[in-house]
Amino acid sequence: MAHINPHINFNGNAEEAFNFYKSVFGGEFSKIIRFKDLASMEFRVAEHEATKIMHIALPIGNSILMANDVPEILGRTNENENRSKIVISAESKEEADKLFNGLSAGGQVEMPISDSPWGTYFGSFRDKYGIEWMVDFDPNHPGQI
Repeated sequence: MAHINPHINFNGNAEEAFNFYKSVFGGEFSKIIRFKDLASMEFRVAEHEATKIMHIALPIGNSILMANDVPEILGRTNENENRSKIVISAESKEEADKLFNGLSAGGQVEMPISDSPWGTYFGSFRDKYGIEWMVDFDPNHPGQI
C-alpha cells in the first residue's frame, strides 16, 4: 500500500518550523541536508544560503513529513496561497486535541476542533508558518480517514 508523505516549501525557516513540529509530534529527524552539504563546482551555493535546509524529514507514524527552503534564485514561495492541507487521522480524541492544540499554537484556527456534522471529531487551522492542517478522529475507524 502506498503512503502519502507531505512535502512543504519554506522561505528560509524550514528548520525552525520542523523543530516546532518535532516538539509537537516527538521523534527525531531521519534526515537533514543543508545546501552546503551538496555544494560543488557544478552546484554553487550562495554563502547566505549555505545553512538553509535542502531536505529535512520527520517520521510521524507510518508517514514522513518533509520540507526544504526554496533558494532565493527560484523566487519566494507564496506563504499565503491556498496550499494543500495536511490531514492527520488521530487514534483517539485525546490525541486529536493534543495535536490540534499543539500545532495551532500561534496560528489561525479555521474550524475549532469539535464533533462534526459528518460524525467525526474534526478541526482545521493554519499554523504559525502558514501551513494548513486538518485533524480528524473517527470513533468508528480510529487512525483512518
